[in-house]
Amino acid sequence: MPKNSAAPRNRTLILTAAERTRFRRKLLTLRSPAAVADVLDRTILNDVNDAAEHLPSGFVDLLFVDPPYNLTKKFNSSTFRATTNESYAAWLDGWLSKLVRTLKPTASIYICGDWRSSSAIQQAAEKYFIVRNRITWEREKGRGAKANWKNASEDIWYCTISDQFTFQLDAVKMKRKVIAPYTEQGKPKDWKRTDDGNFRLTHPSNLWTDLTVPFWSMPENTEHPTQKPEKLAAKIILASSKPGEVVLDPFLGSGTTSVVAKKLGRRYVGIEIDEKFASISEKRLHLADSDRTIQGFDDGVFWERNSR
Repeated sequence: MPKNSAAPRNRTLILTAAERTRFRRKLLTLRSPAAVADVLDRTILNDVNDAAEHLPSGFVDLLFVDPPYNLTKKFNSSTFRATTNESYAAWLDGWLSKLVRTLKPTASIYICGDWRSSSAIQQAAEKYFIVRNRITWEREKGRGAKANWKNASEDIWYCTISDQFTFQLDAVKMKRKVIAPYTEQGKPKDWKRTDDGNFRLTHPSNLWTDLTVPFWSMPENTEHPTQKPEKLAAKIILASSKPGEVVLDPFLGSGTTSVVAKKLGRRYVGIEIDEKFASISEKRLHLADSDRTIQGFDDGVFWERNSR
């Protein structure tokens, strides 16, 4: 095998030089106030602070935010550097305050973080929103530590603008295998028999243990260092938006939020400062024209990890 060539089962999405030129042309850079029609279903190549000043007001139904955590980490052409908790909270507030006006009064907001950034996120979120929950999801990747607990989880703060908001419970129920199949008069109680086994639909909790972080054998995988699973985005988009509504991601990365929004029949707006990652987003959006599958989500149901 030639040096540096991919393994046969490696399905990581790559961007050729020709594709980078092709998809770069699809990117939008905002330099003046834009109308809703100008930004819908577009990837915006801007810094979030610059883009936020030009976005329309009151058009977003769901804001999904996955900002750099308070860690020193390289994102292709740029590096985010860890700082104090107070400085990180001020940085969050700087761009979050500009995005508030883009939200509808019925909008929902989800903000990702880790244990280091969690308190700063709560502080910033409570300034503008009603904080309703904190989701913790198991991130099974990660290195072990000799003198500390292995970091294997991340948080997502769930907020709304007001007491009027969308939450579609039935769209995000989990399909789990039944371990103890209780019956009443010989008939299943709250579960169903199938040819593949016994299953029950359960209410979603704020502890998610059914996600797989994208890796090299998954077609959704890219080289972005903090890519979220499409299944994670699907849970949030299905729960807190309706078909045709607008999903905004101001730290789009390699495009997961926009791609999943497109697959699920929502409108999307993504903001990304790195030209390469923004172009990868456009390639993934192009591929979504012919492939609407989301790993772990099938027949309108989220499946428990390894249950299928």
